[in-house]
Formats: sequence, structure tokens, C-alpha cells
Amino acid sequence: MAARVMQEKCTGCGACADVCPVEAITVEGVAKINEEECIECGACVDECPNGALSLD
Repeated sequence: MAARVMQEKCTGCGACADVCPVEAITVEGVAKINEEECIECGACVDECPNGALSLD
């Protein structure tokens, strides 16, 4: 399952997009995950300062 964004917590800082090894994240106000490209590595979850991403 691809990473999910909790939009109410996302500030659009872009930290997740910066660490995504497959560039599956874009930020347009809030982060958006391309589910087809996400490899479920968890790098974005670990990097998010607001806890806005999860893998469950």
C-alpha cells in the first residue's frame, strides 16, 4: 500500500518530496502521493516533521 497523506496535518513543506527516491511525491499546497510510483520505502514517513504521512 502506498504512503498516505493526512491533509489536515500536512503543511506543504516538501520534506517528503525531497527524500522520495522515486520522485512519487509532488507538493501542491499539500503533499500528493502517486500510488503507482510509490515503492513503500517509508522515507517520507520518517522525514515528515508533522507526522502527516503513514504507510498503513
